[in-house]
Amino acid sequence: MLGFIILSGPAPRQVTADSTELQVDHDSRRQRALKIAFCITELDIGGAERCLVELACGLDRARFVPAVYVLGNRPRPPHDALFARLEDARIPVTPLFGRSAIDAPRIAWLLSRALRRTRPDLLQTFLWHAGMMGRVAARRAHVPRVVTGIRVAEQRGRRRLWLDRWTDRWVDCHVAVSDAVAQFSIDKGGLPASKVEVIPNGVDLSRYAAVRPADLTEWGVPAGARAIVCIGRLDPQKRVDWLLHAVAHAFKGAHDCHLLVVGEGPEREALERLVKQLGLERRVHLLGFRRDVPEILAACELLVHASAWEGMPNVVLEAMASARAVVATDVEGVRELLGPAAISQVTPVDAPRQFTEKLLALLSDAPLRAQLGAANHARAGEYSLQRMIARYAELYERLCAKR
Repeated sequence: MLGFIILSGPAPRQVTADSTELQVDHDSRRQRALKIAFCITELDIGGAERCLVELACGLDRARFVPAVYVLGNRPRPPHDALFARLEDARIPVTPLFGRSAIDAPRIAWLLSRALRRTRPDLLQTFLWHAGMMGRVAARRAHVPRVVTGIRVAEQRGRRRLWLDRWTDRWVDCHVAVSDAVAQFSIDKGGLPASKVEVIPNGVDLSRYAAVRPADLTEWGVPAGARAIVCIGRLDPQKRVDWLLHAVAHAFKGAHDCHLLVVGEGPEREALERLVKQLGLERRVHLLGFRRDVPEILAACELLVHASAWEGMPNVVLEAMASARAVVATDVEGVRELLGPAAISQVTPVDAPRQFTEKLLALLSDAPLRAQLGAANHARAGEYSLQRMIARYAELYERLCAKR
């Protein structure tokens, strides 16, 4: 969204106090609810966005007072569901209306002014642009603690990694969503290991329990036919084009199978053209944005996921919560999620033949799919939403207890 970040600005004012004043301040902070400001680039429907909203809404209000700042605009319906949920939970949510790189200085100033006014104890950022903008604004507003969220092993060039490393001195903790992302951030990003903590994503298992499977015939899947599903933004990172080529080969041996593609993004038109070029118009269905993902998963045989890189893909966790098997490329976070069952569900990133073979093997073996689905569902219990929220709460209180 915002192509650059203004990193200049006055250093924070140095405040001195004797030990008695510091102790009084420390004791009073322990006795009141901590004010937590969240900042994110946008609040459309997505993994990072949903994580922020679940976290903000799930924090104990007796211990924390959350508020949310969005660098961009409020999404248009029906993409504004997360925005509306924050409002329903009576959590202040403030869009800053950034649209492009030219807005960066104004947005940094607006965010800094808002933080000065509300005086949070801690700022938690999600996504890269919000992370950079947030740490700059927090420094100028004298916010005592800053936590960033590292959602992916960033592969889009070195500039972002360099900026993260250069501004690390303004950050108290970097939260990585998986061990693989944490290790990448230390080895490739150059962040100090002492500042990197791992808190995996969480899933609300109750959202996927006893749902009624979607009626796939409304999207052109014949009654009695089978379907597999890909869920995610139509973006080069997700490699839906690569997936379509793999599926075209697999479908030669699975004549009754269809592919549903759930999501929107900049590659939509190119993917529509590719579907026609591959002669898959009757067997590949681009559904666009959907709010009934649990119902769609319940109606499908398995999830396919072909990303080039990740952090900890929420869609894999959602498939696990739905007791579905998965065929996925071996990107960051996938093996951690699937555990011992990964060997039957994961292929190398650049091995389309192995991906096709594994997909065909699972489509032709219903008992194996059921076995893997049950194992995935059991393991999803280790990634409960409640556990994720509790770990963030512990981190916030531990950081804010420091003088």
